[in-house]
Amino acid sequence: MAHVGTIQGVLVLSPAVRVQNVVKRIWDGRERRIVVDDVSFDIERGEFVVLRGPSGSGKTTLLAIVGAMLSPTSGEIYLDGEPTSRLREAHRAEIRRRKVGFVFQDLQLVDGLSARDNVLLPRVPDGIRRADEQRADELLDRFGLREIAGTRARSLSGGERQRVALARALINNPALLVLDEPTAHLDDAHAVSIASDLATIARDGRAVLVATHDARVASSEGVRRILDLAAGKLVPRHDAMTTSEP
Repeated sequence: MAHVGTIQGVLVLSPAVRVQNVVKRIWDGRERRIVVDDVSFDIERGEFVVLRGPSGSGKTTLLAIVGAMLSPTSGEIYLDGEPTSRLREAHRAEIRRRKVGFVFQDLQLVDGLSARDNVLLPRVPDGIRRADEQRADELLDRFGLREIAGTRARSLSGGERQRVALARALINNPALLVLDEPTAHLDDAHAVSIASDLATIARDGRAVLVATHDARVASSEGVRRILDLAAGKLVPRHDAMTTSEP
């Protein structure tokens, strides 16, 4: 459950995500280099936010930190009000599994498993129950995949694979959905469809964070904010609510 507080007697939910003064340094073989440089932002439930920047700007590293896959060098990440950055890996992994759904750039589907079994994979550690199977079927229906539920992932089209990965990311009912370049290999029709799906998922009450340089996503109707990243820093924007940025 999200942590809450009160302001003048009114109950207030914490943001789904709070990124607070996050810095990440890495060793590149010659020196310690700053990849993420004092980044702070919140994402509320219901927000579809795009993280945009050129290759090497730190987008993927920042996504991994926000999603509790990687610890920052300094600063803090709060997921549904819970600090994650200083936790032991086992505890952080449990929070990540409960609160974050990932769609990776390479999707990471298991090609020898069916679409349905791929969707169910995050439920394996707890043991798959009938309720999990019902939720998987509902997600497959939602994304128009019921007819190919038994098809092995290796035989699916690019758009089908993307939607299977999206369904899998939602199976644990996460507060935050994180996607890395989800439309990189999709044609226009499928890219627009995925962007529409993400807007709907946000309207359902989740926070959605997408790292992309794809204008088809950044300019889509459901995007609430664009965060521009350059050399590890957020670039100030005066039109933060725009949805028509190229």
